[in-house]
Amino acid sequence: MVETEVSLEKVEKIIDGYKADPNMLIQILLGIQRQYRWLPSEALKLVSKRLGVPLSRVYQIATFYKAFSLVPKGRHDCVVCMGTACHVRGSPRVLERIQETLGILPGETTPDLKFSLETVNCVGCCAMGPVVVVDDKYHSKVLVSEVEKVIKSHDQGGK
Repeated sequence: MVETEVSLEKVEKIIDGYKADPNMLIQILLGIQRQYRWLPSEALKLVSKRLGVPLSRVYQIATFYKAFSLVPKGRHDCVVCMGTACHVRGSPRVLERIQETLGILPGETTPDLKFSLETVNCVGCCAMGPVVVVDDKYHSKVLVSEVEKVIKSHDQGGK
């Protein structure tokens, strides 16, 4: 269950689950990321203090790996492949329609925290392009006219 309000007690439990071992910094940050879908600054400060690791080092790790986010992410991750095969098959137009539908640009999250939008250079399934990945579900050969249906299919039930 992803939460929006930060509970330092829950962050403490994540840290304790790894015995506050500084060598487990990445795993601890992954646990916090799973809990909140981002790394709140107050959680990073607590990690720094509990592990005895400089805050600058914690931020270095948090900003180096793409798996981490320092800003709140939506409940649904929408990723559009912009690789060559997807590009020539229409991914720029698909991306444009997704941007219009969600009202955000790549790297942003909708104000209601439902969707985050990203682009990637390749998702590794070039024959299926253009590809849109939402919550780890691959949508292949997506047409501009299908974008709203794809988005709506992941917006059901509010996950």
